[in-house]
Amino acid sequence: MAAADVNRAVEAVWRIESARLIAGLARTVRDVGLAEDLAQEALVAALEQWTDSGVPDNPGAWLMATAKRRGIDRLRRDRIAARKSEELGRELEVRGAAVERDLAAAIDDPFDDDLLRLIFTTCHPLLSTEARVALTLRLLGGLTTPEIARAYLISESTVAQRIVRAKRTLAAARVPIEVPVRDQLPERLAAVLEVVYLIFNEGYSPSSGDAVVRIELQASRTRARVDPAGEPVPLLEQDRARWDWMLIGRGQRALERAYATGGSFGPYALQAAIAACHSRARDAADTDWVRIAALYDGLAQVSPSPVVGLNRAVAVGMAFGPGAALELLGDEEMGAALAGYPLLPAARGEMLERLGRDAEARTQFERAAELTANERQARFLRRRAATR
Repeated sequence: MAAADVNRAVEAVWRIESARLIAGLARTVRDVGLAEDLAQEALVAALEQWTDSGVPDNPGAWLMATAKRRGIDRLRRDRIAARKSEELGRELEVRGAAVERDLAAAIDDPFDDDLLRLIFTTCHPLLSTEARVALTLRLLGGLTTPEIARAYLISESTVAQRIVRAKRTLAAARVPIEVPVRDQLPERLAAVLEVVYLIFNEGYSPSSGDAVVRIELQASRTRARVDPAGEPVPLLEQDRARWDWMLIGRGQRALERAYATGGSFGPYALQAAIAACHSRARDAADTDWVRIAALYDGLAQVSPSPVVGLNRAVAVGMAFGPGAALELLGDEEMGAALAGYPLLPAARGEMLERLGRDAEARTQFERAAELTANERQARFLRRRAATR
């Protein structure tokens, strides 16, 4: 098998299986850092061996078995944790071919126990909030250190230090790889929700690279968000027949269950309600922008931020006209807070374009293109500027 084909296959398998692989290893070896190391070693082994042997029928099972064998070798070689070594050896011997069945069953299980254990472990109270998010994004979200750094607007070295220290803290404290008991769940859930939200954001609009959307993190609107050449398609121009209406329906039903609880809506539920407004419109012209603007008003009350203010301004512009949006987008405090954020000049350009102020719109689109690190988004913005 050609090396290039193997590299592509390994990359695809890693995207799909890495989180589950690390989670399963963490449960077995009871050490998050060691689990990641073993997973990486198995990945290297795949690159070396699959060129000759070909990609196995169940590559995820192959990676898991290889990582466990290397875990046994390492523990024995270091002559520490002898008991763990014996347990690993017994488990591997007993399970053997059952590994494939376990992985196949896990694929069909939406509440994968190992993944739940790992995400609650990486969000343990022993760690700072920043460390929890960075570690979880790294191990379960598959984000690189630079991507996490851009999401938080901090340096890559800071993120790397947080991840290393978090692993050491968990190992030193011998934190169990487990889901917290019920009375601890509310406290621990907030950090998990924050992580899930950041993963969603990175999938929806990658902070760098050449992809418009990360298909491994996004699903329901993916096919409509890019054209056949892989270029971005704005929301109002998307062919909504290409949206995955089955997944959208599942999301709508989940939101209805949240409504039925009768509790107060927090920031995530409000944003889900905004997304639901968009997804109910089978045609862009049917979008209920007045309701969306009202929901953003509520979001600005419970979770104020410059980005929320920006999104609210766009919704106001769609509901009540571009002039109203530009007044909000001209806020000095917002401008200072989002000075390096490409979506601010992009939004201004959109509203100026709708008002027929083409020269000003061109300047804003050019500024947005300069600020974005996503190559396709930059090309898209430069094309918009060139047509003004």
